[in-house]
Amino acid sequence: MAAAGELTSNYYISHHLTNLVYGRFSDGTWGLAHSAEDIAEMGFMAFHIDSIGWSIGLGLLFLLTFWMVARRATSGIPKGLQNAVEMIVDYIDDMVRSVFPYQNKLMAPMALTIFVWVFLMNLMDLVPVDWVPALFALMGVEYMKIVPTTDVNITISMAMCVFILIIFYSIKIKGIGGFLGELAFHPFPKFLAPINLVLETVTLIAKPISLGLRLFGNLYAGEMIFILICLMYSSFVTIVFGGILQWAWAVFHVLIIILQAFIFAILSVVYIAQAHDTGEDH
Repeated sequence: MAAAGELTSNYYISHHLTNLVYGRFSDGTWGLAHSAEDIAEMGFMAFHIDSIGWSIGLGLLFLLTFWMVARRATSGIPKGLQNAVEMIVDYIDDMVRSVFPYQNKLMAPMALTIFVWVFLMNLMDLVPVDWVPALFALMGVEYMKIVPTTDVNITISMAMCVFILIIFYSIKIKGIGGFLGELAFHPFPKFLAPINLVLETVTLIAKPISLGLRLFGNLYAGEMIFILICLMYSSFVTIVFGGILQWAWAVFHVLIIILQAFIFAILSVVYIAQAHDTGEDH
């Protein structure tokens, strides 16, 4: 990045929090946005290229790593990467068994995918905030956010996939009538069905929204703090204090990125377990 004297703090912060956006301009042409005005002009017809690219790339990294470990797995005492992968798999499997009392072969792989994928996306928050944007700037790319979970579009999209599974299993297990009856006839008596329907619908919709916004809010706040700490490096007097703060926040943030990945995974399983509940389970 340019030296601190050439940039204002406001520009530095907004630059690091702006996505690389590709979309359609008002004249019908498509291209990359080069300013906040371009992004506003594109409106809904836009794609966050960096968020999409990094999330897909990290997903492929997860699949490739676990595939390679599975191919090279030995029956002896596991070591190195195989040991780490087996620990993660066993931990997620135990977690799913403890909160999901039904038979469903999708749950453990889904929980494993969510946990590792979200963890890898969160882990990008520990990369120094200037390194990757500066590298892409040398290639003429103006904006580059490398933490997909700081983009609400990514977190809400993942949460909506979980929501689709909730609806799918609710209808599959209970049928259309049972699913609608659950919305209309709980928790109050049947003659208050309109009130029940409103309350239960809001509760149902709140699940994916809270799931996505929780992850986004925590990671966005963490990224903002890293950026604010980096502003301290503009002064020689504060550079030592900034270094101490950055190290301390990075150590604490390791806990946050693991915890948020775990919360997203376990809540996804819990919500789908609730979709399996029938009247006899209440």
